[in-house]
Amino acid sequence: MGVVLFAVFAAIEILLTMLSCTKYRSLWYRNRALFSGAELIILLLVILLPVTGQKWRFTGCVIILGIRLAVSGITYFIKRRGSAKEKTNAKVIVGAVMSIFLIGFALFPAFIFTGYSGLKTTGQYNVKETQAILIDKSRLEAHENDGSNREIPIHFYYPESGAADCPLVLFAHGSFGYYQSNSSLYFELASNGYVVASIDHPYYAFFTKDTTGKTIIVDFAFMQTAVNMQTSSDYTETEEDFNTICEWMSIRTADENFVLDTIKAAKNSGALDGAWYTKSENAKAEILGALERTDTEKIGLMGHSIGGAAAVQLGRERSDITAVIDIDGTMLGEHISFNDGEIGYNPEPYPIPILSLDNARTWAASYVGEKRETEYVNTYLLNNAVDSREAHFDGTEHMDFTDLPLFAPALAKMLGKGDVDSSEFIPEINSIILNYFNYYLKGEGEPNIEPWNAQTAEN
Repeated sequence: MGVVLFAVFAAIEILLTMLSCTKYRSLWYRNRALFSGAELIILLLVILLPVTGQKWRFTGCVIILGIRLAVSGITYFIKRRGSAKEKTNAKVIVGAVMSIFLIGFALFPAFIFTGYSGLKTTGQYNVKETQAILIDKSRLEAHENDGSNREIPIHFYYPESGAADCPLVLFAHGSFGYYQSNSSLYFELASNGYVVASIDHPYYAFFTKDTTGKTIIVDFAFMQTAVNMQTSSDYTETEEDFNTICEWMSIRTADENFVLDTIKAAKNSGALDGAWYTKSENAKAEILGALERTDTEKIGLMGHSIGGAAAVQLGRERSDITAVIDIDGTMLGEHISFNDGEIGYNPEPYPIPILSLDNARTWAASYVGEKRETEYVNTYLLNNAVDSREAHFDGTEHMDFTDLPLFAPALAKMLGKGDVDSSEFIPEINSIILNYFNYYLKGEGEPNIEPWNAQTAEN
C-alpha cells in the first residue's frame, strides 16, 4: 500500500510541475493548495477503508500533508493578488523533487510494515487485552543512575468471557524483540482458553515504556554484542562472553520470576498490591478479571530465541512449572561453567516436559556436531530430560518463528527469513504449541510430536 500511495503522490507532484511551469506565482500557489488537498483526501480515504490495517503507518504522512495544505492554502490567500511574476521552472522542479522526497520519508513506515492485523483464531472465545507495569522494589535498575527500581511491562491476552480455570502461559521475546513478537500465538492460545502474559525486558526489548511514560529503547552495547555473537561466522564463546550471557540470563530470569510470583500473589489475594502500576481503574478491573479465571496451578513457559533459553532455565529452577517450549533458541542457561576454554553443561536431567522447535539448518549443524567439538547444548539437554520432544522445519530461519514476516517482511528477511510461506507456517507452529500445551496443561488430545528419544533412536 505504501508503494502504491507513493507512486500516486509522485505522479500528482509531476502533474503539478507540468501545469505550473512558466505560470504566474499566484496560479502556482493555487495549484499547490489544490493538489495538497487532493493528496490528503486520497490518503484519508485509504485510511478509512476497512481493509487498511495498522493505520498508524500513515500517521506521519497525514501530518505532513495536513501541514503542507495549511501552509499552501494560507500562502495562496495572502499572495493571490499582486503576484504577476512568473515562478521559474527550476524552482518548480526543485519544489516537486523536495515534495516527493518528503512524502517518501513520511510513508517510510508503510514501506516497511504491511497491513497485517492478525490471523484468524481457532478457539471459541473472543480475546481481550490489557496491560500493566510491575515494579520490582527489591531490585534497582542497573541501566539507570537515579536509584529507580526495575520495571517490567506485562501484557495479558485472555478469554473475554465464558472461560474458567485457564492455564497461565508466560512468553518472553528474543534479543531486542518486543512483547508482540508472537501475537498471533497469544491470540490463538487465549481463544482456546488460556491466559497469556507476554512481558517486555526493558533495555533488552527494542522499545518499551516505563511508569513515567518515557520510551526506553534497547541498550546499544547489548545489541551490538548480541549481533556479533549471532552473525560472526567464526564465533567461539570466550570466558568474557560466558560471563556476559550469564548476566543476561540472570536479568531475564529475575524478571520472569518476579512476574510469576506477583501474578500468583494477586491471584491468591484477589487484589493488586503496590507492585502493580496501571493507567486506570478500568485496567485494574480487567487484570483482576483475567486473573480470576487463571489457573496458576498449571503454568507453561515459552519464548523465542534467548527468551526460550530463559524459559528453559526457569523451568529447571521453579517447582510450579508444568511444561516449557523453546522456540528456536539455544539453551544458554544450561551453560554452567567455563574452564580451559570448555563450556560445562548442566548434568542434572531436565525435570519437566520440554519441547524444542528449531530451524532445520541450525538443528542439522548442531546434531552432527559441526558447530562445536562437544555436543550441542540443546541436543545434550533433550537426551538428558525426563520428557523431551523436538521438531525442526526445512526452509526456515530464525525470524520465521515470529510474526515479523507477516507485518514487516523486508525487515524479517534482513534479520533472518527462510523460504517458507509465513501465512502457512506460522499457523502450523501455533497449532503445534496449542496441542502441546493442551496435552500437558489441560490433559487433552495428543502433542502430535514424537518423543525425542524415539527420534534419536531412528537416527
